[in-house]
Amino acid sequence: MPLPKIAALTLNVSDPARLAAFYCEALGMKRIAGGDTLAIGYGGDGANLVFLPAKGTAPHRIGPNDRYWKIAITVPDLDCAYRQLRARGIEVTAPNQFRDIAYMSHLADPEGYTVELIQHTFGGNDLTRQGDDALPLGGGARLGLITLRTGDLETEFTTCRDQLGMRYLSRQDVPDLDFCLYFLAFTDETPPLPDVDAVENREWLWQRPYTVLEFQHRKQGHIVCRADGQQGAAAVRIKNPDGRQTILC
Repeated sequence: MPLPKIAALTLNVSDPARLAAFYCEALGMKRIAGGDTLAIGYGGDGANLVFLPAKGTAPHRIGPNDRYWKIAITVPDLDCAYRQLRARGIEVTAPNQFRDIAYMSHLADPEGYTVELIQHTFGGNDLTRQGDDALPLGGGARLGLITLRTGDLETEFTTCRDQLGMRYLSRQDVPDLDFCLYFLAFTDETPPLPDVDAVENREWLWQRPYTVLEFQHRKQGHIVCRADGQQGAAAVRIKNPDGRQTILC
């Protein structure tokens, strides 16, 4: 039976065309055909990005408690992707193994939104594929994660797991930084180990061909949801098998 799919992240920004050009030229996404909507992505089973023009001209200040946080692009060879970005003059942090979670780096797009880069495997482990300098980000890039912040995990699970049918894949606690990460997706797959806390499942998670929804559960601080149309307002669009759409924001 077909499953629903995380189809797109829509984000209200000040200059959709300029931002889309950055993602295509620097990060290797492509314009997705389909009407007048400015949609870009990597194709396949991953979600697209849709940039909408925000209302008003006031600059958006990105905050640590905003509901929308980031996307993560997964790649086979992060060192190759990093070299490419640096050669283009793009500021990006050096790849680093963040604890027992991921080998990753970060950059900001032209409007200041965070883009995380995650390698399929941990730093020092065998690559799933050697990067190719002739391909964007070394080849094999996918929109791996869309990350939302939450202060109400029970409601998120009621909506995403119990009502929409997403599968709970992984939990990654970072207690000293006062947050915990939860990962859910529309999939029939099961992680290698049944324990959602298992470190052994994490490299498997970064290799999925579909986009996973990540919640950063903040134990302190009020989560700020931007009003519809304002800069920074975001929505996760879910496409159901019958063609209907569900919007999660």
